Amino acid sequence: MPVRGYVDGVSNRIPFGKNLPEAYEHLMAMHSAAAKAAANAGLDRRLVELVKIRASQLNGCAFCVDVHTRDARELGETERRLYLLSTWWETDLYTEQERAALELTEAMTRLSQHQDVPDAVYERATTAFSEEQYTAVAWAATVINALNRLGVTSRLPLPDQA
Repeated sequence: MPVRGYVDGVSNRIPFGKNLPEAYEHLMAMHSAAAKAAANAGLDRRLVELVKIRASQLNGCAFCVDVHTRDARELGETERRLYLLSTWWETDLYTEQERAALELTEAMTRLSQHQDVPDAVYERATTAFSEEQYTAVAWAATVINALNRLGVTSRLPLPDQA
């Protein structure tokens, strides 16, 4: 059975990156700047990948889930934590910082549902992180949400397995 919106594994949607490369390059520069800010703030790269994966799960972006779970595994993330990420709050497998980052990411990703990042979420995040770290996590969530929206709208096909 063919997957909706694809012909022979290729999306039949307009490719945003190809049609407006300057905007895509700017978005990728934001992605790089957010990664650099996270590194400069001393955040574990695996935490940042968890943020990207969780937002991508919520947004239904298979391309980004695939890419960032592979990136997380390359950084040493365990299969078990990746499998349980969609129910992170039900386990004790995630650190206080990871839990704060995931909660903030979910609140930011679901703004259309709640129109707010609740004060309690903000307080937990700013308690778990320095101002520099909090800012880096928020930017990571912002950038991946933007990339997810383009990936889902264009039905970006999965990358080839390496």
